[in-house]
Amino acid sequence: MSEPEAHDFTLVAPPERGLPVLVEVPHAGLRIPPDAQRLLRVSHETLLRDADGHVDSVYIDAPRVGAGLLVAHVSRYVVDLNREPDDVDPASVEGATALRGWFPRGVIWRETAEGHLAMTRKLTRDEYEHRLARYYRPYHEALETTLRGLHRRYGRALVVAAHSMPSHDRAVGTSPGRRRADVVPGTRGRSTADPRLIDLVEQHFRAAGLSVRHDDPYRGGATTQRWGRPFEGFHAIQIELNRGLYMDEQRGTPHPQQVAFLRGLCTRLVARLGEAVEALR
Repeated sequence: MSEPEAHDFTLVAPPERGLPVLVEVPHAGLRIPPDAQRLLRVSHETLLRDADGHVDSVYIDAPRVGAGLLVAHVSRYVVDLNREPDDVDPASVEGATALRGWFPRGVIWRETAEGHLAMTRKLTRDEYEHRLARYYRPYHEALETTLRGLHRRYGRALVVAAHSMPSHDRAVGTSPGRRRADVVPGTRGRSTADPRLIDLVEQHFRAAGLSVRHDDPYRGGATTQRWGRPFEGFHAIQIELNRGLYMDEQRGTPHPQQVAFLRGLCTRLVARLGEAVEALR
């Protein structure tokens, strides 16, 4: 297997005794290696719009309060780390069998979020396997190793899957898209974490004056589904922040004051979640 380079992802451990929490940020990265760049037909503006811009900045203080922080630096247009590795179809990868259906934005994105073609051609099987070996598996091995280590130490572990989302649903015809909630916790029908942790997330954001809507429109991706096993002591909550809260969505530029507000809010949330996970019985 290809060895991951230091700039593929960063894993930061807390400086002192930690909490049983890992924050993972799989979609903030923008780096595209040359071999992938040659097969892409997306503009820089599209690349910015389809990334979870600045979410890594929002959670940058997580290690300071005791949580681990795992941040991917590679764009989801290289490989989507929040999909299962077999989530591909014959239109994306040669020889694929569409086990999970014909979806244009699986582990390999052949379409942009707006439905435009993103690739000049489908990947060969070797190119697909290379991306999994180089980018996907090392990231998830780091995630798994960290979570299992926390579980051995504390008897339980929580992964906070940190994401962002467009402020509105996609427009249909002449009808503008509905504005989404400020925060969407994804827990697949409240099944991937202890109810007390899910309630804490909602109460924390509502107390700050933000609107919260569970699982709508995102119920949690591969990480949440894979690690959301509270009956085994593994808890997972995906948290989507509305990009309209903190950035210019068209330009991809952050609003510093709003980012600072969310940074403090999410840092306090991580600390509270860590204390709550430790207290679970």
